[in-house]
Amino acid sequence: MKFWASTAFSPPEHYLPLAKAADDAGVHGIMMSDHIFYPRDLKTPYPYSADGTPIWPPETAWPDNWVTIGAMAAVTERLQFGTSVYIAPARDLFTVAKQVGTAAVLSGNRVNLGVGAGWMREEFEQTGQRYDNRGRRLDEMISALRELWRGGWVEHHGELYDFGPLMIEPAPTRPVPIWCGGHSGPALRRAARLCDGWLGNAYPIEECEHYAGLLRKELDNAGRGDDDFEIILAVEAQPTPEVCARLSAAGVTGMMCVPWLQGMPHDHTEIAGSQRGTDLDRKIDATHRFAESVIAPAADL
Repeated sequence: MKFWASTAFSPPEHYLPLAKAADDAGVHGIMMSDHIFYPRDLKTPYPYSADGTPIWPPETAWPDNWVTIGAMAAVTERLQFGTSVYIAPARDLFTVAKQVGTAAVLSGNRVNLGVGAGWMREEFEQTGQRYDNRGRRLDEMISALRELWRGGWVEHHGELYDFGPLMIEPAPTRPVPIWCGGHSGPALRRAARLCDGWLGNAYPIEECEHYAGLLRKELDNAGRGDDDFEIILAVEAQPTPEVCARLSAAGVTGMMCVPWLQGMPHDHTEIAGSQRGTDLDRKIDATHRFAESVIAPAADL
């Protein structure tokens, strides 16, 4: 079982010290989240709260994923980096390809791109990207990104993206793993057809098993039942050896955790405040204790 420390809602000044602590403690990776801005007049409902209101206040910092991952890679040696999730279709294709590819090169291939179609219409409107076809664009973007990262002269001729021959350097020396987030039917099918893994949300353990089972069915339908495939999610339970073993048996390969919030009630509405309000020294100490109490017992799963 791989463990990913989620840094969403953390103060920007915490990222580098937490990355160093995670690298030292043996945490597999850091998982970042993404938003571009918070509009004062937000009309799009947030899909993961009962009343459609985001669970973070407008002043919450969302550091740019690729600037931050580049900085964290420079102060670590083995730590992996992922995004859960990066709203790729709110950006143009070549910006995504250049930023992610450069981060992969500079980090020594320690970058994993987790993508999602996005929910906030306002972000798309302000960046000049269409909102209504974002799912179809994301599907084709995944294929186009793989072409752009091959190195040398590349081209792609599709319905929504058409380019080349062209060369975009630097190119990663290994393929960048692409994961898809979201638990809707289209998101699960996109992950199974086009991606190297799937990113879930936080669920009770029975729902974790449910979504992992759906993924396995979609992979079978896509003829990929025997492929290596990452299933990464968060569980609304303490990650005891028994819980980790149960999830591993269901096909889950990675767990997103917040090591410094272990033992707190699983209330999503409070996580933003807890991330901001928890002292950095406490976070670092908790990361090392998490490695001893959770990661070490699950090493063979």
